[in-house]
Amino acid sequence: MLRDALTGTADVKRILLKAAAGAGKSFALQELVANAVAHPDCSRVVVVAFTNKQIHPLAIALGKKLGKNKVCLFVSKDRWGDVPEEAHRYAEVATSTSGIPHTCDVIISTSHKLGAIGELARQVKAFGAGQNGSSAFDVLFVDEAWQLPHHLFDKVAKAAPITVGVGDVGQLPPLEVGDNPWRGDPGFNPYRAWPTDFDNDKDTWSRELPAVWRPTAGQLDLWRAFYPEWDHLNCVAAPGDRKLLAEGLNGDAQTIWKQVGTGVPTLVEVEGLPIAEAADIDLPLIGVVEELLERLLASKFLLQRADYDSAGSPNGKTVETAPGKPAGDPLIAILATRNQAVDDAEDIAERLRKKFGLAPTEVVASTVDSWQGQTNGITVAIHPLNGATDLNEFNSAFGRLAVTCTRATHGLLMLTRPGLTQLLGDAPARPGTPFGEPGNRNLPRQTHQRILATFATGTLTVPENT
Repeated sequence: MLRDALTGTADVKRILLKAAAGAGKSFALQELVANAVAHPDCSRVVVVAFTNKQIHPLAIALGKKLGKNKVCLFVSKDRWGDVPEEAHRYAEVATSTSGIPHTCDVIISTSHKLGAIGELARQVKAFGAGQNGSSAFDVLFVDEAWQLPHHLFDKVAKAAPITVGVGDVGQLPPLEVGDNPWRGDPGFNPYRAWPTDFDNDKDTWSRELPAVWRPTAGQLDLWRAFYPEWDHLNCVAAPGDRKLLAEGLNGDAQTIWKQVGTGVPTLVEVEGLPIAEAADIDLPLIGVVEELLERLLASKFLLQRADYDSAGSPNGKTVETAPGKPAGDPLIAILATRNQAVDDAEDIAERLRKKFGLAPTEVVASTVDSWQGQTNGITVAIHPLNGATDLNEFNSAFGRLAVTCTRATHGLLMLTRPGLTQLLGDAPARPGTPFGEPGNRNLPRQTHQRILATFATGTLTVPENT
């Protein structure tokens, strides 16, 4: 369809590729970019995303695929220091239009940078129009398209006559700058994702990717619970393709990590803890996270996975990752929704890295919103509604729960204080779909209950004075 749009044999202005978390969107995007660049009716393309964190891996991957002289990472001057060394190795990096090499057919930037006043005009003046004869580029690619609100998309929409959006319909909208949403700040941008305006548009062609690459087979029920409106959703990983191996564990830690290793998402309610200072300041619960991770790391565990070819067929190889042997994605990610909880989790990650001699990327802590589009081996998460007294708008958001649950390739462990089931059981239903948000997202209580029903659940009782 993209080739036909470029040649003009298909009257299409927008191509939307909808996919579940971990469906291989980045792989598809890279293939589409490579196809566009190779097309005789295309001279230059641009790839945009909302955050710098998203464009760095794109630059690395596309640089490896197309060659450093073909790809330019276009960043602001104050973000130069954030560009990883690997991006410098595989792509050109520029902070101004004049600094972009004329050999570069692919420009990668944030929507803010490309959408700056006069930037598209500067691109045309420096490099001329694309094959289309008027716009600076022939194709505008938008990664994580459902994260980009319409008012920001409008600033870059005229970059090319053809737009390709790739992303997850459950993507979280970007956060506005503000205080901790738990403490009263609404904390989210009310503008909805730009692709939702073109659901039934005659100039828009859209498809869904019905298979997911990221999760282990045991998580497939969870994925299907997130996407109930899809008529089918398959998983590339077969039972046994992903393994968590840990020797020397005993007691509760052994029980919990063995369950996590099955791939089935695991929810543990922790009883007997001292009262938390506040909903977002729960040091006793964070302490349980640290104890469980310390036990796991001390066991010198391994993550094993079957390797696949580009079509999802096993190639007979097995890939292993372990503490002290960093390779690509983080080994463990600790996720929390609210700011103070993440600060406390980062303290844990730092202590664990120091104690076990781990690289900064092996054990990480992050807010859920900042972890969109990321992949890790094991996720340990504080449930977004931990400590809540009602279905707070921010913490009960479908997309926030989706990101919490869908980052891991090998196992998901979620912890919370007792009372979550009662909270959801007592919460009133909310009819209607807010802001025209797509999909089955309009009843927070039922949505949470449907998703949590796919978890293996258990209770951990902490002895008094521990």
